[in-house]
Amino acid sequence: MAPTATLLLLLPLVGYLFVLMMGPALKEKVLGAIATGVVAASFILAVVTFFMVLHRSNREVTIHLFNWINVGSLHVPAALLVDPLSITMCLFVTGISALIHLYSIGYMHGEKDFRKFFLYLNLFVFSMLLLVLANNLLLTFVGWEGVGVCSYWLVSYYFTKDSAASAGKKAFLYNRVGDFGLLIAMFLLFHHTHTLNYLGIFHVAGTLSPTVATLTVLALLLAATGKSAQIPLFNWLPDAMEGPTPVSALIHAATMVTAGVYLLVRMSPVLTMSADGRAAIAVIGGLTAFVAATIATSQQDIKKVLAFSTVSQIGYMVLAVGVGAYSAAIFLMVAHAFYKALLFLGAGSVIHSLDGEQDLRKMGGLAKYLPLTFPALMVGWLAIIGIPPFSGFFAKGDVLTKVFADNKFLWALGVVTAILTAYYMTRLFVLTFRGTERFREEKDRHDPHESPWVMTLPLVVLSVLAIIGGIIDLPWAHASSLAGFLNPVFGYVPAVAAASTTEQWVLAAVDVVAALIGLAAAFTIWHDLTVGERFESKFLEHVWYWDDAYDATIGRPLTEVAVFSDTVVEPQVIDGAVTGVAVAIRNSAEGLRKIQSGFVRQYALAMVMGFAVIIVYLVARVH
Repeated sequence: MAPTATLLLLLPLVGYLFVLMMGPALKEKVLGAIATGVVAASFILAVVTFFMVLHRSNREVTIHLFNWINVGSLHVPAALLVDPLSITMCLFVTGISALIHLYSIGYMHGEKDFRKFFLYLNLFVFSMLLLVLANNLLLTFVGWEGVGVCSYWLVSYYFTKDSAASAGKKAFLYNRVGDFGLLIAMFLLFHHTHTLNYLGIFHVAGTLSPTVATLTVLALLLAATGKSAQIPLFNWLPDAMEGPTPVSALIHAATMVTAGVYLLVRMSPVLTMSADGRAAIAVIGGLTAFVAATIATSQQDIKKVLAFSTVSQIGYMVLAVGVGAYSAAIFLMVAHAFYKALLFLGAGSVIHSLDGEQDLRKMGGLAKYLPLTFPALMVGWLAIIGIPPFSGFFAKGDVLTKVFADNKFLWALGVVTAILTAYYMTRLFVLTFRGTERFREEKDRHDPHESPWVMTLPLVVLSVLAIIGGIIDLPWAHASSLAGFLNPVFGYVPAVAAASTTEQWVLAAVDVVAALIGLAAAFTIWHDLTVGERFESKFLEHVWYWDDAYDATIGRPLTEVAVFSDTVVEPQVIDGAVTGVAVAIRNSAEGLRKIQSGFVRQYALAMVMGFAVIIVYLVARVH
């Protein structure tokens, strides 16, 4: 297993290095094929590793690569932990990423920095695999920072645009706040457990005091809010839509935003030690899911609707973690990867057909022009709103069922969020494909066209996965389901209270009714939209004025502080102190210079007088 798992991790890095060195000499298609091929090969190795893990009695395998840090009591190896959780993450990370790489060959065709784009993609995938395969928190942190810096490069890919450059900086800074939380958690855990190894921490997690456990969990939550875009650090993610659409799909579906949820799930034994910490996680997840869903109802940019949708769906996962439903969180993460990648790539196909247009108000009637993209996006739409038998129905239903058993208020909030999800996704679908052809209002715009096969093939594959993805964790097949496979990872975590069979059927019916209510409302409002009509809230369109609040309470005050420091503190205090010392030394030097005549006779006279004073002093002391 060691060679397979190690190669699984290293192949994207090998692709990155090869494209870096040989890329200038390669044609676009060859370069894209190599970058895509290494990730696809990594996926194949992930499948092989999965079957190796599946047929082992001990499903936790540590693969030691080399000694890394050995300072005092800090011993951190470079080692991999291959277990059901890490290999599940590897499967969908490499699988979805390979499809996004293939799609990018067509989408980025003709771009000036085509090679650089694939360099970043390969490095992004390597960093995410390192994050999920690491057997200790410090090595995870290396991957954590890797996906952070790659997201900065990719979000600000069109860096000559001020909006893209600002979005990249915003993502970078918000994630640094989350990094602070992860570092604090690492310091606390090392101080109290004397190890950063996951298995070592888990073995002694029960000895943590309630206070230390709660502080650690809250620090981990801060880390997750930054990386997975949860309240209060969620508003960097919509701005990340400034990057190319394949980047949006990669960040939202397969890599970066799932990292925070993975971290919380991986640290589940520590979370178990703090009921207050888990409650905070559940509240943050539930509120984020609801708030982001309300905002998505009023966005005009097709990618921003999907971005806030991701924030909301990740909120569901965090909510599941908060109530201890770790397997349900991973199930939704996998299903979400299928349909969210499909939705983003489908949106990219729409944008590609309209020469870069992203405004929903300038679309409409595209169904007949996009015979493959239209049904693909329909599948993604039905999956995310939770219509059976699509994957979202089972995955989101599993989360809400577990939440119902733990907290009725958060369950009700989740159901309302499901209604909003159905509403804003139906609105997106209708405004894109139904109604009048509003894109005709633009002068000199040709008819929309379907995307090339390298872009539509991933849509077909993802459509199939979004349809059948629910079978990996059907509620009546737990012995051979995803939950059963993950059981060794969560076996020592207290089980979540299970709903009765009757309750499960009723809750499933409620989920379907919620989806239908949102769907019907959106169809009623948007099916015959007339130009000039408006049904969106300015408050929601401006993201609850969240950015404005941060600007007023943090951005502007800190700007004033910076200006004051630049105009007063630095020139008058800092420079003044330095200048004052220099002036004092100069003045003292000028005073001393006056007694330096340069005549030897004066110096001799001064020496004689000095000796005389000393002799008089000594004689006086004797007498």
